Amino acid sequence: MSVEVERKFICNAETLKTLEEIGAVCLGQRQFHDQYFDNPQFDLTLRDMWLRKRKGCWELKCPTVAVGGTEAMSGEQSKAAALCTRYKEITSLHDIQLRVTEVIKDVCEDGDTEAASSHQDESWLGKINLVCFAEFTTVRRSFTLEEEGVQIDLDQADFGYHVGEVEVLVPEGGDVQAALEKIERTARRLGLTGEQQRVEGKMDVYLKRNHPEHYAKLLSVHIL
Repeated sequence: MSVEVERKFICNAETLKTLEEIGAVCLGQRQFHDQYFDNPQFDLTLRDMWLRKRKGCWELKCPTVAVGGTEAMSGEQSKAAALCTRYKEITSLHDIQLRVTEVIKDVCEDGDTEAASSHQDESWLGKINLVCFAEFTTVRRSFTLEEEGVQIDLDQADFGYHVGEVEVLVPEGGDVQAALEKIERTARRLGLTGEQQRVEGKMDVYLKRNHPEHYAKLLSVHIL
C-alpha cells in the first residue's frame, strides 16, 4: 500500500518545452477509461473516498491524516503543502470491499458485508447499492525527473479539460515531508511558483458540469 502525494497544475502550450528544458524523460502516452462509484447518499465521496475502476482493476483512494512535522513547517512550506493532496491507495479487491462496506454499513444488511467480500464479479456493487456516477476517458502523457523520483503527467479528458499533475508515491509510513519538498522543487523548475490556489482536478470539473448537486454537496463539506 502506498500514499500518493500530488500537486495539480495548469498546463499549456509551453509545458512540453519546459519539460524538455529541465531534462524530463518521456515515459510515453496511454489512454484509460475510468468509472467512479458511490451510493445515492454519496456516503463514500462525502468522506473523501474515491472508488474507481480503471482498465478492469479496482482502486480505492482514501485521505491520509498528516502526522507530525507540520508544526515545524515555515510559512512557505505550509503554503506549498496546502497545494498538494495525499491519498492512500488500496488496490486489493478484498480490502476495498471490506473498507467500503464498513463505511456504508448503515445501509447494508448484516450479512451483506461478508457476501460482498467473496465476490470477484460486480454483483457486490448492487448488494450495497453502489452505482457509477462518473465515467470518462483520459489521454495521459507521462514524464519523469529521475533524480527527484517525481512523475509528471499531462492529462487530457474527453470532456475537454486539460490538467497536469506532479506526483510522488511514498510507501505507507514513509517520509511524506520529503515528497512534498520534491514536488515543490519540481514546481519551481516548471515555473509554477506563482500558483497560490489548488488547481481543479478532472473530477471537480466533471461534477461541476454534469452533476452540480453532487458537486455542491462536496463543496459544502470542503472535499472539493
